[in-house]
Amino acid sequence: MEGLVGRIWRFYADGFRNMTWGRQLWLVILIKLFIMFAILKVFFFPDFLRGKTDDEKSDFVSAELVKRVPSENQ
Repeated sequence: MEGLVGRIWRFYADGFRNMTWGRQLWLVILIKLFIMFAILKVFFFPDFLRGKTDDEKSDFVSAELVKRVPSENQ
């Protein structure tokens, strides 16, 4: 008897083999994921911690958290 992983693999392999519009849709999905994670990351999410030591990183993160968390006294 084939294992669970083998049955799942065969199910998806047969499904992808018999697709008509699915291949174009998967191509669109993969292009969108590439744009979101590769291109947008470069422009909108700078690496603030690059080139810092571990102590500097921990100080930076703790300072940012303290700045962003609202105080209960306000």
